[in-house]
Amino acid sequence: MSFTAADWLALFLHFFSLSLLSIGGAITVAPDMHRYLVDQQHWLTDTQFTASIAIAQAAPGPNVLFIALLGWHVGLNAGGPWAAFGAVWLTMLGILLPSTTLTYLAAQWGHRNRELRVVRAFKQGLAPIVIALLVATGFILATSTGYALSNWPLWLLAVVTTLLVWRTKIHMLWLLGAGAALGALGFL
Repeated sequence: MSFTAADWLALFLHFFSLSLLSIGGAITVAPDMHRYLVDQQHWLTDTQFTASIAIAQAAPGPNVLFIALLGWHVGLNAGGPWAAFGAVWLTMLGILLPSTTLTYLAAQWGHRNRELRVVRAFKQGLAPIVIALLVATGFILATSTGYALSNWPLWLLAVVTTLLVWRTKIHMLWLLGAGAALGALGFL
């Protein structure tokens, strides 16, 4: 697969536009990244997409590292290591520039006007949007790797874990360990 200048520009502009929608972090727009990179453009496979997110989330550092890995895989598929290096820069600049600028300006304005009712309402209104975007991301990641909705024990574990995180003070690492143990024992 060989990329044209129009393909590189389209990649940059898509991540640029997603940056402005990434309320709650870049991971919240992963479903649209999957739609664009895997389903529409066929620049990545499901496995490459899911592996990029899994590796980046397991590694220490910022949550946005998965964008660099997605860019790396797109670039490797497009033309080798130099293309991969360029794709990493395009995707990272595309996702970081608009949201960073907007966040900085909004934070300055919000701090100056923190007592206004509209500012408080805006902050409270964002919570359900972030939660819905994270649920959509989890659904895309779970179903793109072949986990069908008929795999009820996995989905039951996800719901129970979500409720435990929300309603108790059990540390997430204990829940992660319990899930790993259930998987290792073959229950999931």
